[in-house]
Amino acid sequence: MKILALDSSGMVASAAILENDTLVAEYTINHKKTHSQTLLPMIDTIAAMTGTELTSLDAIAVSAGPGSFTGLRIGSATAKGLGLALDKPLISVSTLEALAYNLYGVPGLICPVMDARRDQVYTAVYRFKDDRLETAVGPCAVPVDELLTILARYQEQVTFLGDGVPVYQKQIEEKKTFPVFYAPAHLSRQRAGAVAALAKQYFLEGRTETADEHKPDYLRLSQAERERAERERAEKERAEKEKAGV
Repeated sequence: MKILALDSSGMVASAAILENDTLVAEYTINHKKTHSQTLLPMIDTIAAMTGTELTSLDAIAVSAGPGSFTGLRIGSATAKGLGLALDKPLISVSTLEALAYNLYGVPGLICPVMDARRDQVYTAVYRFKDDRLETAVGPCAVPVDELLTILARYQEQVTFLGDGVPVYQKQIEEKKTFPVFYAPAHLSRQRAGAVAALAKQYFLEGRTETADEHKPDYLRLSQAERERAERERAEKERAEKEKAGV
């Protein structure tokens, strides 16, 4: 089995090739460059360095969200384009699940937090049981205070990771009521290797889709969509007031 995995859901751009149980290549950049500039060259580089013909792939895995709207669109478009060109199935992997999978086997709760702006984080809560990743709290976009309230109900060790940690660590430390740990630098951000490892499980379970079927999971509306909804709501309220003679 050979899987190409991509992750461009946040600041990190990452590409990896998994062959059976071996991660033969992983190229990860966490720097201020546009993913549209980096992702395809990264794929070309790891394919060339490992002598991998893209036609030999069994599937293409992509981190499907939540995350940066632009980053997810770039990753999705790249995966869909490759899937269509190579006639290969796609495997959608939750960004949050892949982040949690970086900490395979860590005891207690694992809580990835991605900065969603507007004083919110994209998050979920997981734990490992019998070598499988289980979901304790499903993906959501919530304020950190609300997340801490949810975690306090468990009163278990929690390991945080993700780009939301440096943004909200002080707040977490001030309000935590349970043991807290933070993932080290080499495991704290998105990695295509984790996407590939989960994708292998999903492939064996038959959880694939066509390139046409694939779409990112944004989890919440984009800023443009929110602003449009707010304008439409304001216009509706104004029209109703005019109609009522207010």
